[in-house]
Amino acid sequence: MAVELADVERAAVRIAPFVDHTPVLRSRVLDAWLGAECFVKAEHLQRGGAFKFRGATNAVLSLSDEDARRGVAAHSSGNHAAALARAARARGIPAYVVMPKATTARKRTAVERLGAEITWCDDSLDARREALQGVLTRTGAVEIHPFDDERVIAGAGTAALELVAAVARLDVIVVPVGGGGLCSGTSIAAPGCRIIGAAPVDRRATVADGLRTGCSERTSAILRAHDVEFVTVAESEIEDARCSVWELARLMVEPSAAIAFGATRDAGLAGARVGIISSGGNVAPREPRVRRLSL
Repeated sequence: MAVELADVERAAVRIAPFVDHTPVLRSRVLDAWLGAECFVKAEHLQRGGAFKFRGATNAVLSLSDEDARRGVAAHSSGNHAAALARAARARGIPAYVVMPKATTARKRTAVERLGAEITWCDDSLDARREALQGVLTRTGAVEIHPFDDERVIAGAGTAALELVAAVARLDVIVVPVGGGGLCSGTSIAAPGCRIIGAAPVDRRATVADGLRTGCSERTSAILRAHDVEFVTVAESEIEDARCSVWELARLMVEPSAAIAFGATRDAGLAGARVGIISSGGNVAPREPRVRRLSL
């Protein structure tokens, strides 16, 4: 099943009573640092602290009553797990999540607070898949994949749909890329706009824990079909971006969101009107290191 703009538009209507219409933020000093006119879609202020709530909610609400009664399940490093738990609670159905033992305490606590049943596993994709298969066999729940799901992709695209409705004449939108669900949804929701995906140099060891997976065949095909470009960002630049965004604009973003700001600096976008989807803010608050900013 292909995901089209109409699917994103229907998802926007379906999830509207449940998700926040997050603001588009502006900062002149951030513009100066990034060298572009930037419009930040603040999904780090979304319910649950990440864009993931959009896709999870669209998927859960799309289920038939019969399927919904079985509950929902997924593997996730944290944000999708919390989003799925929140969406399941809103519909009054069980949620089962598989999470790696290395998940941050903040994300672990969020999932536990939302009432999902957690199964812990080693921090590898194979371990996650094996553990999830055991959960699915035991519970009969419906799998809601973090990104390889048309309903999740359409829901994720609603963030960009709101962005392009709020800001005219964007030249480019910069989006973090892990599994490619957000970037796929963005490319569908913003036809005719240049899309840049921001990815870590080494997914296996990056501080951007939400981006440690790779794209699926489905998301890869969507990204190719929409001519999405990619910029890789070094670990030092991800941390520099996180600290700078905090210092300059007081935006508490997690590394998986900060990478989009780092990519904006690296992509040669001087003078452009740039939309940045700040994908999440689930990070323990701490004062950034003191350093001299170069504006």
